[in-house]
Amino acid sequence: MFTIQYLLRNRNFILILSLATGLIWGQGAQWTEKTTLPALAIVMTLSVMGITGDTFRSLRTFITPALTGIVMNYIVLGGIILVLSKLFIRDEALWIGFVILAAVPPAVAVIPFTFFLKGDTDFSLIGTISAYLGALLITPLMVLLFIGTSFVDPVKLMIITIELIFAPLLFARILIMTGIARLIEPIKGDITNWSFFLVSYTIVGLNQQVFLTQTLSLLPVAIISFASTFLLGWIIGLFCKIARLDKKKTTSIVLLGTLKNYGLAGGLALSFFDTKTALPSTVSVVFMIIYIIWLEFKKKWSE
Repeated sequence: MFTIQYLLRNRNFILILSLATGLIWGQGAQWTEKTTLPALAIVMTLSVMGITGDTFRSLRTFITPALTGIVMNYIVLGGIILVLSKLFIRDEALWIGFVILAAVPPAVAVIPFTFFLKGDTDFSLIGTISAYLGALLITPLMVLLFIGTSFVDPVKLMIITIELIFAPLLFARILIMTGIARLIEPIKGDITNWSFFLVSYTIVGLNQQVFLTQTLSLLPVAIISFASTFLLGWIIGLFCKIARLDKKKTTSIVLLGTLKNYGLAGGLALSFFDTKTALPSTVSVVFMIIYIIWLEFKKKWSE
């Protein structure tokens, strides 16, 4: 009984379970598809409850993480994705999928994952917000430059930014002021973990047939996904170590430089192209989950 209870509260087990369930029983993802946005909003709200108002009061402390978020997400990670896809991808649909992936802002999950991994949550929050605001200009320009057409709706990006970043910040303040935050604290981790289960299961489940029937064609995509998470994350961590940055900031910078908003990229690909174009985003989600599990394992091992 103790073992079952422990597993049901263990984040790594829950993430692995989401992958396995999505591959085995993907039909349920059609029912959970509309719950992913609220689930992410809940995760964000719980993750930013510990952030104080002082985070946004000093311009000097704001500029560095803001620029870091934009540089790591669009120049470093986006650049690596474009270069690798140019080298390994010959299929036009997959190339377009990678261009869209390179052009979107970082994963909203950067902030909760920073919290899990004991990174600098304030740094990740400012970096993520800045990258999303930058996306209003950068994303359409990148798509126009590499694909030749601009189909990204800036209004849609702004709505996502409000729903997944600014609204959770507001709700988190309300929970703290009303004292509800103290009541939630003991079960905050469980709510967050199972919200991530819902999101991960839905993304994998919606693409179950792709994973099961097009395995060989996914190899080049998998290589790029691996290189842009595990390999790039190791390189970024190495540079941070040489620069003698503290571990908290290093964690934040690594996450900002390795995680994209795969859900947004997949949604754009499906809306304007086809299922094949969404493959890079879909495969990258799986690697993201495995990568986060690896980072947590590595952190515990080093401690």
